[in-house]
Amino acid sequence: MRITFLGAAGTVTGSKYLLEHDGKRVLIDCGLFQGYKQLRLRNWEHFPLPVGQLDAIVLTHAHLDHSGYLPVLARDGYRGPVYATAATCELAEILLRDSGRLQEEEAEYANRRGFSKHHPALPLYTEQDAERALKLFRPLPLHRPQEIVPGFRVQLRSAGHILGAATVEVVAGGTTLVCSGDLGRLNDPVMVTPESIEHADYLLVESTYGDRRHSSEPPEQQLAEVITRTALRHGITLVPSFAVGRAQLLMYYLYRLKQNRAIPDLPIYLNSPMATDATELYQRFRSEHRLSAQECEGMCHIAHIVRSVEESRQLDQLRTPAVIIAASGMATGGRVLHHLKALAPNPHNTLLFSGFQAGGTRGALILGGAESVRIHGEEVPIRAEVVAMENLSAHADADEIMQWLRGFKRPPRHTYVVHGEPSAADVLRRRIGVELGWSVSVPEHRDTVELAGGAQADAARV
Repeated sequence: MRITFLGAAGTVTGSKYLLEHDGKRVLIDCGLFQGYKQLRLRNWEHFPLPVGQLDAIVLTHAHLDHSGYLPVLARDGYRGPVYATAATCELAEILLRDSGRLQEEEAEYANRRGFSKHHPALPLYTEQDAERALKLFRPLPLHRPQEIVPGFRVQLRSAGHILGAATVEVVAGGTTLVCSGDLGRLNDPVMVTPESIEHADYLLVESTYGDRRHSSEPPEQQLAEVITRTALRHGITLVPSFAVGRAQLLMYYLYRLKQNRAIPDLPIYLNSPMATDATELYQRFRSEHRLSAQECEGMCHIAHIVRSVEESRQLDQLRTPAVIIAASGMATGGRVLHHLKALAPNPHNTLLFSGFQAGGTRGALILGGAESVRIHGEEVPIRAEVVAMENLSAHADADEIMQWLRGFKRPPRHTYVVHGEPSAADVLRRRIGVELGWSVSVPEHRDTVELAGGAQADAARV
């Protein structure tokens, strides 16, 4: 089996791993690059082989850095199956439609306001392209090995993280490759613990938080403190949030805080149609999370749902304390940009970032202390209080990744550290080598590796 790292190698986004064996080609994940411009430009490059030569695609989960490139391949003629868990199939339907619609809206807005360097500004793909991709999805049950193309057998196991997230085991030519996908927290209050895996010849392990530990401070306590002090100065707490996973966790905590009267009785708004639709799925996929029926009901109804654009605009006129949760989580697009323009210049308000911010995103710039950020062609001053809450992350931290790795009964022949910024990936690489004694490396973008089968013990770089 041969693997080519087409994304999430040396960076935390753009997850794509091309597997080849006996003339067949399977792609694990099909994600968008996000963050720095030089990374985002990769989304516009031609796929490195004719899409008709791809036989199948398997997704670890629905987040756009793992699924968001699918409409491009569908637009360019890919007509093969896309395998994923049932929950991932349904979440992808929400995410990809929204992504295509949002890209069309942003291109139209840029052309109308004239702030794009491109004339005309074009979307990477459209909602129609997303619809083409969605017709290709095929649900794959957990724990049920299936031959998806001749010579490739796949098995999915729960990875925690978000609804439907899975690790992917691929067996081809007698060689077993495991891709961790995004691993969830060991003691997440909403999602289940990632399943242990005992065997792999080769392993791809994510490293989003490979160089750090999450804070031990209880998230509810920190969230209550931030909201309360912002309310005391008559400000608004704006939370840029990932629509799938993070928004639901936030609403669960807000539900508990209101139940315990730990925060003022202020209005909470969920301004993301995508997050609204995703939240409803938590009631349908009860077996994939820890919440009771009562907790799930409370989480789903704690916030006022903002559906129309007009209602979204009215939030920017608020002059009383409130909490606004809006996508996107790294402030790269969506309704949160309009809220940032309105709320970031006011020192009474708070910008609460609730998870990882990829380098080059507005979220990373704001957390890095930028005095202003560019939004819709304008420089917006950042005078609001800025708070980072990484302990709300849905990703395993370095210690949790190491604990998951210790579940293997014997070391893989080789482990590849992927899906992390260079520092995080390298720190985790060193830790795996020192603490576990495993053969481990960090691949580079477009590296191709032969994964030896049978008695051959090492991977040979070509």
